[in-house]
Amino acid sequence: MSDTRASNELMDPDFLRRLERLQLHTRRIFRGGLRGERRSHRKGVSIEFADYRDYARGDDLRHIDWNIYARLERLFLKLFLEEQDLFFYILLDVSQSMDWGAINKLQYGKKVAAALAYIGLTNMDRVGVIGFSAAATQVFNPSSGRHNVWRMLEFLNNLAPNGQTSLRQFCHSFALKYRRRGIVVLISDLLDPAGYDEALKYLLHGGNDVYLLHVLADEEIEPDIRGHLDLIDCETEDRTEVTASPQLLSTYKRTVNAYCTQVKRYAARYAMNYLFTPTSTDFERLILSVLRARGLVK
Repeated sequence: MSDTRASNELMDPDFLRRLERLQLHTRRIFRGGLRGERRSHRKGVSIEFADYRDYARGDDLRHIDWNIYARLERLFLKLFLEEQDLFFYILLDVSQSMDWGAINKLQYGKKVAAALAYIGLTNMDRVGVIGFSAAATQVFNPSSGRHNVWRMLEFLNNLAPNGQTSLRQFCHSFALKYRRRGIVVLISDLLDPAGYDEALKYLLHGGNDVYLLHVLADEEIEPDIRGHLDLIDCETEDRTEVTASPQLLSTYKRTVNAYCTQVKRYAARYAMNYLFTPTSTDFERLILSVLRARGLVK
C-alpha cells in the first residue's frame, strides 16, 4: 500500500496539515527516564526559562531574579519548563461488534486513532497503537517522530474486525506489559457481555491519564426497525426472536441511555475522562473542538 493511499483512506491530507498546530495534553505529570522533545507543563528547575511570578514566602531563594530586584526592588521567581517523554497509548477495539453501522464504528475509530497518533508522532511523543479482540492483538510499538506516520497509517488501515470482545483479558495484559505511565485512550463500543468495570480499572494502574471514547453507531442508538425479527449476535452468533413494537423500542432506548450514563458515572468515580461518541459526530469537529474542550489536545 502506498503512503498516499494509506493517508487518504483515513484522513484527508489537508486535515493532516490542520493537525500540525495541535499537541497532546495531559492532566497529570509523568516523570520519565528519557530526555525527550516534549515540554511538560510542570514548572520547576530545568533547562528552559518559561516565565516569572511574584515571590511568595517559602519559595526557594536560589530562583529569585536578583537583576530584576536591583531594577524594580521587587522579588520575582524564575520559572522553567522541564522536558520529558510522553507515552501515548491508543487502544482500539477491533472485535466483530465494531464492524457495524452505516458509518462503520471501526472505520470511525481508526480515523480517530490516526488523527491522535499523528498529533503525537509529529510532536515527538512516543505513540503506541494496539488493535485488540479476544481472537488477536496487533501492535504498533511505541514510536516517535514524523517518519513513523506512514507506517502507523498503514498499520491502522490493515486492522480488520475479528473475534469477540474481551475487555478484561486485554486490559489486564496491557497493564502488565506497558509499565511506562502516560495517556491511554480506549476506543470501543464497550459491548462486552462480561462488563467493563473490572477491565477498565486495569488501565489506571501506575497512574495513567485515561480517556474512554465510547463509540456507538446511530442505528444502535435509534434503531429504525419494525415487526417480527430474528436477531443474530455478530460475535457469538446467538439468535433471538423479537417483535419490534413501539414499547420494546422505547425500553431499548432507555436501556442504552442508562448504560451510557452508568459508564459515564463509573468513569467520573475513577477520574477517567468519558466521551460518548455517536458515529454521526463530525470527525473533524470531534478532534479539533470536542477533544480540545476535554483537554486531550490543545
